[in-house]
This record gives sequence, structure tokens and C-alpha cells, in this order.
Amino acid sequence: MVQGRRTRVERRLSAVLAADVAGYSRLMHNDEEATHARLTALLAGGVTPAIAEHGGRIVKNTGDGFLAEFPSAVEAVRAAMQFQSRLKELTIGEAEDRRIAFRVGVNIGDVIVELHDIFGDGVNVAARLESIAEPGGICISSSAYDQVQGKVGVEFADLGEQTVKNISRPVRVFALSSSAIAALPAPSSLADPSRSPRYRSRGVWLVSGIAAVVIVAAGLWLGNESGKAPQMSAAAPRFSMIVLPFANLSGDPAQDYLPDVITEGLTTALSRIKGSFVIARSTAFTYKGKSVDVRKVRKDLDVRYALEGSAQYSGGKVRVNAQLIDSETGAHLWADQLDADRADLFDMQDEIVTRLSRALSIQLVDVDIARVKRTRSGNMDAQDLAMQCLSGINKSTGPDDFAAIISLCERALQIDSGNALALSLTAIMTVFPVITAQSNNPAAATRLADEFASRALTIDPNFYAAHSAKAWVLMAEGRHEEAIVEAERCLTLNPSDIDGYMALGIANNFLARPDRSLEIADKAIRLSPRDPHLPAFYEIKGEAYFIKRQDDNAIEWLRRQMAAAPRGDPYGLALLVSALALTGRVAEAREALAQYLSNSNTQSKTVAKFRAQQLSLANSPQWLAYNERIFEGLRIAGMIEE
Repeated sequence: MVQGRRTRVERRLSAVLAADVAGYSRLMHNDEEATHARLTALLAGGVTPAIAEHGGRIVKNTGDGFLAEFPSAVEAVRAAMQFQSRLKELTIGEAEDRRIAFRVGVNIGDVIVELHDIFGDGVNVAARLESIAEPGGICISSSAYDQVQGKVGVEFADLGEQTVKNISRPVRVFALSSSAIAALPAPSSLADPSRSPRYRSRGVWLVSGIAAVVIVAAGLWLGNESGKAPQMSAAAPRFSMIVLPFANLSGDPAQDYLPDVITEGLTTALSRIKGSFVIARSTAFTYKGKSVDVRKVRKDLDVRYALEGSAQYSGGKVRVNAQLIDSETGAHLWADQLDADRADLFDMQDEIVTRLSRALSIQLVDVDIARVKRTRSGNMDAQDLAMQCLSGINKSTGPDDFAAIISLCERALQIDSGNALALSLTAIMTVFPVITAQSNNPAAATRLADEFASRALTIDPNFYAAHSAKAWVLMAEGRHEEAIVEAERCLTLNPSDIDGYMALGIANNFLARPDRSLEIADKAIRLSPRDPHLPAFYEIKGEAYFIKRQDDNAIEWLRRQMAAAPRGDPYGLALLVSALALTGRVAEAREALAQYLSNSNTQSKTVAKFRAQQLSLANSPQWLAYNERIFEGLRIAGMIEE
């Protein structure tokens, strides 16, 4: 009997953080709704921003806690110290029997990785350490202690070797008590600022709800001893804004937590836009419940834009409205409305924030380009040109536009060779034809794209677009597991970045994991249902169904792609040709083949050339089998062999 090939298991070495709420069952028994609401607010206001700031990702919520993964033990411990300190502040004054406190465990270990979970002893040890920690405290393993010793500004107590449940060997444990954490400096100063994604070399801090004191404190502006807000300067960050507290339209004060969570989430998400300056939530919430004149806000806080909105429950849904306002004129520049399912509160809140921040980030680019053109008489600097390049990509209908778009980034780099956005976008556009098997010189294009992406990462290691660009380069090099790591890092830094989802979906198709690609594409479509890049996700779905040999489904999604972007990249059209031919629709396949061959971006016009480019991108048996079906369909449709 022939043994089947064992499926490769993805593993990596990670710093794992496990946390749960001490006494959760008692708290829920006493008051379910109030406990759930308080826990939701604390996660959004203290935990999630700290994890994102230190490069981690929440793998999953566990009802009374969560599991997170970090690239290093130092960042995991810094994040834990930061959110434990912040939660201590947020719960001061609460009765002891109502106070929510997390116990935290951190371990370094080899873990098995799946899309929405991680497994293995590395995870189990972290969970057991968390059970040992006192409420509000942190316990770490000796492997984690070896990495963080002397790097986090605190000393852990050595608890010696501990025997823990379901772990065969004793674990040496080091602890940081709740009282030791309470004695730490303010949460905003716990992290090394030069490593934070909210730090920029010119001294501009991009703030979340946990770093308020850096920008505004008691009405005093940094560097302005008079205490008066300066007038808007020409050098003010292009995306300076305030997220005003969203209004609760339900009429029930107990529902205030939802608009508050949305406000805090958007403050954090928008601060991740490169070049943005977002007023801290502590200042923004001084406007809660008040009638706000945005022109006075502009005068007081020196911001160009204000975002306001509301949330209202209706049955099992919540409706959220948002408006972007020009603080100089009071004009409404953009508005959106969305309905979300209330069934899963955590997922609903993440979905609302991600959808709004993605839609708004696209709109902000065009709004600010218009402002620059209006106020500078066409005299654009490097960042202006890079933003125009980004706007062009958002509006692009296919590679036909790339020459004009990439010229904008080239002009930006002539002015400033260190512009990370221009470098990242140039890398992606350079390597795109390689990924779609339509490059004249794949090796040279990949090398050039790698140079651009590497320079962007060197200049700004925490710029999400640079990690996305690197993911695309790694795919062109056939290093798809590494590409997934880079794409996930991109989404950790900016969960609303659609390019990160795109890279994840494509990389999983290269690895012949169609179910994961479908899951990722569906999530991206749900999070940004009117996104200009939707045709790319239709193509990802079409390819995934082709890999699964569900050709009718593949044809449906590939036709959607062609309808949405008739001048889109030729790769999806080649897949459509093959799927039509393989399902016996030869006349339609030949018609589609003629369209493919006449596309100005088509370089692979023979089966041999298409084959050479495709097989250089991956070499697994599943990928080879998938491609043999593509080549067979192309031959049936009439593509010449050589």
C-alpha cells in the first residue's frame, strides 16, 4: 500500500503571551452585561493598542482572555507591562469585587501555526504560567527571562522550578508582581520609542489612546510654553486630525461603551497612517456630550480634519455613521454608513473599526492631494508625489496604468531617495508582473524590487507598506512561508491594509492552500466591500477554486474579476481561458484566449513561456499539478506551445 505524502506543518519560534481574567466566572455571575461591557472597553482601550504597538498579534480571544504572538520576548513582556499598568489606571476606584484584572504568562517556544490559531508546548507553557501569575501580574519562563534580562527596566523575582499541569518537566518561573507593575512609569514611557510604529524620526509622535501625555497635557503643547495652541502651520502633518467621541443614539447610557470603543479603535488605527498626527483619546474625550464647533477645534488643537460619527443598535444589528470634516471650512468631505451583526461583539467592533479606517484612509489620500494642489499651486514635495502614486494605484484598472503611476514614485525618489512610501509602492509595482507570470525579465525585476523593499525597511522597520512590499518580493523568489510572515507583520502594524490581505491570499494559493486563501479573500471583501482592489480578491478566489478543481466556481469569480476590471492583469484571464476549456466551453475559451493575447500587458503568449514563469514561483507537487491543468486548458483553447 502506498503511503500518502505527509502534509507539511508550518512551525516557527515565537514569543507566546497568554492572558485571562482572574475570577471571571464570579464577575459574570454577579453581572454578565456590565462585566462584558467593561472587559470589551479595557481590551480596546488598553490591551489591543499595547499589543499592536509592540509588533504582536492577538491570535484568538478565549472568552475570559486571549492568546497573542510576538516576534520577540522583549516586545511581549513590554506589551504585557504596558497594558497591565494601563489597566491598573483604568480600574482605580472600582470596587474590589467588580475590578477586572488579567493574569499573564509569557514563554518562548516552537509552535504549530494555523491561520487563526497556534498550538504546541510553547503555547501550553504560556497558559500554565498565566495560571501561576497573580491578578495584575506577569509570569515568564526561563527561556523568556534569558532574552529580556536587562532589557525591560525591571527585575523579575525567581520563583524557582514549578510543576505545572500537563507539562512533563518542571518549568523555572520568574514573576513580576502587581505591586511592582503599579510602581512602573506611565504606560507611554514603558516602550522604547524608537521601536514604536507610532514614532517618526522628525519627532512627530503618532498617538493612541494609551500615549496621551506626549502631545497634549492640560492644554499645553509640546514646545509652546505659553500654553496657547499655535495657528495651523504649513509644516503641520498632512493628516492631522481628531476623532471626536462617537455619539450613542440608542438613548441607553449603558450602551455608551460601544461608541467609545469605536472612537478609541479609530484613533489607534488612523494613527498608523504614515505621516498622520492623531490627537490622543484623553483630549478627544473632553468633547464628549458637547456641541462641537470644528473650526474652534482647529484653532485649539491645530488639526486639519475632524472625524465624527454615531452608533445605534437596532435589533441584532448596530448601525454606525461616520463623517470626515474640513476643520477650516466645516465642509463634509466624506461620509459612510455601515451595519454590522451584533452576534459576536469582539468581531463586530474589529470589523467596524477596520472597515471605517480602510475606507477613510483611501479617501484621505485624495482629500489631501486636492488640498495640496489648491494651496501649493502644484509645487509638490516627495511625499505629495508618493501620495499621488498611492492614489493612482487605488484607482488603477490594471497594469496599463503602471507606467504613469510608477513615474510619480520615481519623481518622489528623485527629490527624497529615502521616502519609504515611494520605495514600497515602487517595489510592489516592479514585482507585480513577476507574480502574474507576465514579466519580460523576472530575475532582474525581482532583484530591483527587493532593493526597493529592503531600503524601505531599513529606513522604517515599522512601516506596514514596506513589509507588504517585502512579502511580494519573497513570493517572487518562491519563499512563500516567509512572505506570509511579512504579510502578517504588515497586518499587525495596520490591520486595515488590504495589500497585506492580498499578499496572504496569493501566498497561500502558491502553497496550494486554497481553503485559507478563500477565507482570507472573504474576510478582505467583508472588511472593505467597496474597495478599489476587490477584483484582485475575486481573482484570488477564482484561482483557489481552480486549485480545488471546482472549475464552475472558478469561472464565476474570474468573470466577476473581468467585469469589475476589464483591463485587469492577464493572469486571471488566462485562468478563465483554461477553466472554460476544461469544462468543455471551448468556443468561449477561444474567445477569452483572443482577449488574453491582445492584452497589451500579456508577455506570456505561449504555453512554454507561461509554464517557465509559473513553475519558477513554486515547486510543491500540489502547485505542479495545479499548473499542469492550466497548461492543458490553454492548449485545448488553442494557445501555441512554443
